[in-house]
Amino acid sequence: MNEAGDDRAFGRFARWARMGNNKRDDTAEAGGDGHMQEERAGQDGVTEVLEPEMVAEAAKPQEVSSAELEQVRGERDQLKDRLARLQAEFDNARKREAKEKQDARDYAVQSAVEPFLGVMDNFGLALKAQGSAEQLKAGVEMIVKQMEDALKSLNVQPVETVGAQFDPRVHEALGSLETKEFPDHQILEEIRRGYKLRDKLLRPAMVKIASNPNQVSE
Repeated sequence: MNEAGDDRAFGRFARWARMGNNKRDDTAEAGGDGHMQEERAGQDGVTEVLEPEMVAEAAKPQEVSSAELEQVRGERDQLKDRLARLQAEFDNARKREAKEKQDARDYAVQSAVEPFLGVMDNFGLALKAQGSAEQLKAGVEMIVKQMEDALKSLNVQPVETVGAQFDPRVHEALGSLETKEFPDHQILEEIRRGYKLRDKLLRPAMVKIASNPNQVSE
């Protein structure tokens, strides 16, 4: 019984001894790792500590000298003055362009109206005239001739009609007359005169054309 009890006590003591050694080894290893970590932090990491005075100094606004302030104000005034001049130049250019356009329109109207002033004068004289029907007709014919001259001065020409072949680009047929005396589609009568401004058609001429059953127009 005593030997068995001694064996059990010795076994417990051995286990306690091993456990104590294991704890000491773990503590040593942990301490070694912590020391190495402190060394690595000391070698690789850089920790900067700012003093309160440095933080307060960085938070203060930067002071600007009076010379720099005056320079900035001068540059600002120059920019404002330049902007005002550019605005004035733009307004003047816009007004000048509008005036030039208005002058061009006025000149065009003047050039178009001036040739007809004499025509209006003759119409007024014709209304006041007291004469025979033949004299009145002659006066109207003279006014028509004056009107045609005024249109020619503006490069306005009448569209050719009677005797010409029908052209749908400048003529508008209001009817046809069946005949064997004239070529097919030849214009026989002008109902309303047409006009062109140089090569531009102002209005087509209204006409009547020939319809010849014995001919086929090309």
